[in-house]
Amino acid sequence: MELALSSELPPCPTAHRTARPKSPLPQKLILSCSNLQIIAKSPGQSKKNDTSLLKPPFVSLFHAPNATSSPMPRSQIGYLVAVNNNLEEDTSLPKLPLFHGPNFIGRNDVSVPDKRLSRKHIALTTSPDGSADLFVEGTNPVVVRSGKVRKKLASRENAAISNGDIIELIPGHHLFKYVSSSTGENKRSFSEANSDGENPELAAKKKRNLGSKNETNSAKQLKVEEKEGSNKEQNCVEAISSFRVSNDKLPQTFRLLKVQGLPAWANTNSVSIGDVIEGDVLLAVLSNYMVDIDWLISACPKLAKIPNVLVIHGEGDSRLDLMKRRKPNNWILHKPPLPISFGTHHSKAMLLVYSKGIRVIVHTANLIYVDWNNKSQGLWMQDFPWKDQSNSAKGCGFENDLIDYLSTLKWPEFTANLPALGNFNINSTFFRKFDYSEAKVQLIASVPGYHTGSNMKKWGHMKMRTVLQECVFDKEFQKSPLVYQFSSLGSLDEKWMSELATSMSSGYSEDKTPLGLGEPFIIWPTVEDVRCSLEGYAAGSAIPSPIKNVEKGFLKKYWAKWKASHTGRCRAMPHIKTFTRYKGQQLAWFLLTSANLSKAAWGALQKNNSQLMIRSYELGVLFLPSHIKEDGREFSCTANGGSSKVIVKSKPISNSVAAKTKLVTLVWQGSKTSEVIPLPVPYELPPELYTCEDVPWSWDRQYTKKDVFGQAWPRM
Repeated sequence: MELALSSELPPCPTAHRTARPKSPLPQKLILSCSNLQIIAKSPGQSKKNDTSLLKPPFVSLFHAPNATSSPMPRSQIGYLVAVNNNLEEDTSLPKLPLFHGPNFIGRNDVSVPDKRLSRKHIALTTSPDGSADLFVEGTNPVVVRSGKVRKKLASRENAAISNGDIIELIPGHHLFKYVSSSTGENKRSFSEANSDGENPELAAKKKRNLGSKNETNSAKQLKVEEKEGSNKEQNCVEAISSFRVSNDKLPQTFRLLKVQGLPAWANTNSVSIGDVIEGDVLLAVLSNYMVDIDWLISACPKLAKIPNVLVIHGEGDSRLDLMKRRKPNNWILHKPPLPISFGTHHSKAMLLVYSKGIRVIVHTANLIYVDWNNKSQGLWMQDFPWKDQSNSAKGCGFENDLIDYLSTLKWPEFTANLPALGNFNINSTFFRKFDYSEAKVQLIASVPGYHTGSNMKKWGHMKMRTVLQECVFDKEFQKSPLVYQFSSLGSLDEKWMSELATSMSSGYSEDKTPLGLGEPFIIWPTVEDVRCSLEGYAAGSAIPSPIKNVEKGFLKKYWAKWKASHTGRCRAMPHIKTFTRYKGQQLAWFLLTSANLSKAAWGALQKNNSQLMIRSYELGVLFLPSHIKEDGREFSCTANGGSSKVIVKSKPISNSVAAKTKLVTLVWQGSKTSEVIPLPVPYELPPELYTCEDVPWSWDRQYTKKDVFGQAWPRM
C-alpha cells in the first residue's frame, strides 16, 4: 500500500544563494510501518496516487494506520519507561505501551504537563523486530542517547533507535527509556531524514553507522559522513563538550558565557561573571551600556570589596538617578560624551588591576541578569604584567589602540592608592604601565565623531579595512563568504552594505592578489526562534529592531538562520556579536565585538570618502592567524605562586608557521596541532538560508501565536 502527499510550494527568492541548501519540505520522506509505506512527494512528482485521507499538515501522515484500510489490530512491540536524571525508572509514571506502527508521545505523557511540548511531540514507529524510528513532530528538539553517543534532533528530523536508548524531550528534559519486547539484537543506524529530503539511494549514502555491541556492552561509536560540497568536515553533535584549551592558549580564543537551563555539556569551558572578576582586584574599570548595580553586586559580591571602581556606562538620566542611589560610596559613575545625536556608549569591557598586572576583558553582555544567564554571549580576556622600568616607555600596537580608545572616554581623573604599589592618578595614560606585547588579538574600536585624515583609519570599519589590508591569508579564502551576526539592525541601504563588505573583504592571498569581495550572510533569529526560545517572546526585547529596518526588500537575500545545535544554544537567543570570513570550517579571521550592524556602530563614509562619521562607542577583538606567537608562556594575575617577573617573550611567528596556523570552528575535522586554534563559534557554518516560510524577528510587530510560556507579543 502506498499513500502519497503532494505539496505545492511557492518559489523561494533565496534559492540561488550558495549555502547549505535546505528545502522547505522533504523531497521524499519514507517511513516504514510494516507493510505500509508513506511517501511525501515534492512538487513536480506525479499526483495520481494522491488520496483524500492525507492532507497537510505533515502530521496527518501518521494517522493512516487508524483509517478503515487497516484491517489488523496492532501488536505491542515494547514500552517507553520514564526515568530520572540518573536513568533510574520513575515508578510514579506508568509505562507507555508501544504498538506496531506509529505511536505519539507528547505533553500529556510527562509527569507535569508542559506547554512547551506539543501534544504530539514525537512519533515512534515500531517494527516487529523491536527496531523503531523516531520522528520529531513538535517545534522543540529531542535528544537520543545510545550508550555514550548523543544525537540532537530538530523539528522534522528523525533517527532510528533500539532497545535501551534514552529519549529526552526538551525543553523540560523529560527522559524515557525505550524497552523493546524483542530479544533479538538489533542493528541500527542514525539517519538524517530531515527537511532536506532525499531519494533512497542518496539517503543510504548518508547513513550514520554504528558498530555492533561487544560482550561488555561498550558504547557504540558513531561515524558521521556529511557531504558539504568537497568539504568533509562533520557537523559534530555537542561539539562544545570537547572544547578544551590549555591555559596558555586561552587568550588566543574566546569563551561563551554560561546559560542557565542548558545541559552540562553545553556549558563546557563557558564562564560566569564570578570566573572573570576574581582574586584581589585593586582597581576595576567596568565599561558597559546597561548596568544593574543591585544584580551586579549580588552576582559578584567581590565587587563591593574592591577599593576603587569606575563604571563607564550608557544609561539615560532616569536610570542614572537610580544608579547613584544604589552604588557603593567608593564607586564613580561616568557617561562619556556623545557629540553626535542618536549615539550610545555601547562598549562592553573590564579592566581589572592587580598587584601583578592587569586583566583586560572584552565581551558582549550588558551588566544585567538576563544577559549573563539566558542569552548566547561571548567573552575574551588576557592578563598582562606591569612593565619593567627598563622598557616603561616602549609601547605596542595593542597598547596604542587601547590608550587611544580610553583617552576618548574623558572620565574625571581620580587618585587611587594601590597597596604595596603606591598612589596613582587614574587616567588613560595610567594604563601604559602594563606590558601588552604578548597580546593575542587586535583591538577594533569605534568612537563618535567626524574622523578625517589618519584618524579615519583608526576607528570603525575603516580600522578593519586597514588591519586586514596588511594581512596575508591562505588562497582558499579568495572570494569566500562573510558572516554578520548581531542583535540589533540599523537603518541600512545597499550602498553602505557594499562599503562595509569592501572593508570586511580586505586582505591578500599568498600570491599578492586581493581576496576579493565576499558575499555576506546575516544570521538573524526568526520569529519562531524567538517564540520557542528559553525566554519566549521576552527574548525579543533584546533584539530591538523595528519592521522598517528589518523588512527592507534588499535584505532578503542575506537572511540566514540562527542554528547552534553543536553548542546547545539554539534556544538561547544571541546577544553576542560576531563577524567572520570563512571557508568550510576554517576562518580567515574572527571578530568578537559589541558592534551591531549599523552605521552608528561601524561608521559611514562621507564627503567623497574623505570622512568617516561614527555615532557610538564600540569595542571588539579581532582574532588573526598572524597574531599567534611562538614560545609564549602563560601569565596570570590570579594564579597562586605566579609571577609577573619571569616571562619568556614570544617571538612573532614565521611566514611558514603563519601559513600553517589555522583558526577553526569546533566542528572542524583535522589533525590537532599546536598551530590550530579552535574558536567556539556558537552558530553553524555554512549558515542555512531562510526558507520562504521564515520571518525575521521585528520587535514592534504583534504575534498572536503563543510562546513557550503561553504568552503573545507584545505582552499587555
